Amino acid sequence: MSQTSAQFDQAIASCSDIFIKKTKDYGTAWRVLRIISVVDQIFIKALRIRTIQDIGTQKVGDDIASEFKGIINYSVIGLIQLKLGDPKVDELPVEKVQAMYHEYVNFAKTTMLDKNHDYGEAWRDMSQESYADLILMKLMRTRQILTNDGKTLISEGIDANFVDILNYAVFALIQIGEGKH
Repeated sequence: MSQTSAQFDQAIASCSDIFIKKTKDYGTAWRVLRIISVVDQIFIKALRIRTIQDIGTQKVGDDIASEFKGIINYSVIGLIQLKLGDPKVDELPVEKVQAMYHEYVNFAKTTMLDKNHDYGEAWRDMSQESYADLILMKLMRTRQILTNDGKTLISEGIDANFVDILNYAVFALIQIGEGKH
């Protein structure tokens, strides 16, 4: 499991670097996004991955790995937005954004390691196609929770779905890095 922990950290390092550089370039313009808009951004990326997987070609330069990185970063945005609430024009200092980013990534990693313990790293035998499908399913669940005013009777909340989406995207990046497609 230490290999998985190191691979997780490696995948996240690349995503974090992109996130912080974009924050320096654009500020925290994403603070205006409502949760449904974050969900839709992830949906667009996951659907593009699925389309490329299905037809086997692409016309836009960003590869599948780049899209999974975007999914990770939008998942973190979703978690931050849930915590801060009240989406608005609001500039946050880069240092605060970086601290929040790492807080949520560390929580996702802890969740992943706990689940890996119980599931025996079953994700290593899954296909990359499954990750795209599972992410899309989690997005559909999140949309339904939003339709229900954020309330669930028995199910996990929106935050748990963002954590799972983040971890599925990390698994995909690890597999891509290992040459498994």
